[in-house]
Amino acid sequence: MAADTGPTGSIRDIPVSIWTLGFVSMLMDISSEMIHALLPVYLVTVFGASMVTVGVIEGIAEATASITKIFSGALSDWLGRRKWLAAFGYGLAALTKPVFPLAPTIAWLVAARFVDRIGKGIRGAPRDALVADLAPADLRGASFGLRQSLDTVGAFLGPLLGIALMWWTSDNFKAVFWFAVIPAFLSLALISFAVREPARPLGRRRVRNPVSLAEIRKLGAAYWWVVAVATVFTLARFSEAFLILRAQNVGLPITLLPAILVVMNVVYAVAAYPAGALSDRISRVPLLATGILLLVAADVALALLPSLGGVALGVVLWGLHMGFTQGLLAALVADTSPAELRGTAYGFFNLLGGLAMLAASVIAGGLWDIAGPRGTFLAGAGFAVIALAGLLAVHGKVGAKVSSKDAG
Repeated sequence: MAADTGPTGSIRDIPVSIWTLGFVSMLMDISSEMIHALLPVYLVTVFGASMVTVGVIEGIAEATASITKIFSGALSDWLGRRKWLAAFGYGLAALTKPVFPLAPTIAWLVAARFVDRIGKGIRGAPRDALVADLAPADLRGASFGLRQSLDTVGAFLGPLLGIALMWWTSDNFKAVFWFAVIPAFLSLALISFAVREPARPLGRRRVRNPVSLAEIRKLGAAYWWVVAVATVFTLARFSEAFLILRAQNVGLPITLLPAILVVMNVVYAVAAYPAGALSDRISRVPLLATGILLLVAADVALALLPSLGGVALGVVLWGLHMGFTQGLLAALVADTSPAELRGTAYGFFNLLGGLAMLAASVIAGGLWDIAGPRGTFLAGAGFAVIALAGLLAVHGKVGAKVSSKDAG
């Protein structure tokens, strides 16, 4: 790892632009989660939509985001620039926000949600590649951990603000949606005016067709092993909606169910930066293995402890596993992929992860109907063990690739 080449810096040494990208993510997440936390209820109570309609809207939106990521990442490699492509993605998302309070029909809401997710897909891979370009080699894990931590702060502040504003406005959905416009445009302003993209290094190879077979081969075996392990691992960590269903199953009142995701995201936000920083001092793979074991423990608690205390333990462990895995996986993608192909690398990584998450949630839903929550979470633990075995099997390949890149 990078620690072999010299002392590791501190959080103060992380470049300002990475901090700024973290706040960009946080502000957009606050805006999006304020809306998304209320949108299903808004569709059903105001427009009379069915739950099937809500499910179709969400499914199309998330699938669109996953597919778009590969093209935006590859485009950033072809252009050799990443900031303005990411800013375009944030801009699309910001421009959709006023549509939610103004929409006269469901069709307008569907269009806004669709374009919002296209924006998310466009910005994801270029932004992660930009973090990798900006981060010093010995602070790569800390940099990704910091951005992930700030992003997750937005994920729990958004719903909390939504709840508070619904109370303050006497359940005025449109007023809350208008409030959500503010952080979205602040996010766009930050990335446009406060993030500085580094100059392209002299001698870096220009990529003509990032998604050609020849370029895909240049990503290398170590990168594809990371993607394979991450994809199997994603099958184990299905949608957090199942945490809410488990809490409801053991008797948590409906009004308190949003607290499940708040607790999970608070733990996630607190753990992400320390885990990333620690991975700059020791090998990332053992820490990632720890994160997978935390998911196994979370699944076992949620499966075998059918009580509020058991669910609380499972949710905390779930948040810890997210903190110990998401930033580290992003850092490993940067560690194992060529610098000129990082956008493409994150595009494939995010695309396959998104498809695996969709499959995981479908599988979990089917298992829930057949075997109940116990069977669902024990199956998740099984997938996690398979991912752990795969990670340990390729530890040497990934470690050797990382060491050779750091030495260079």
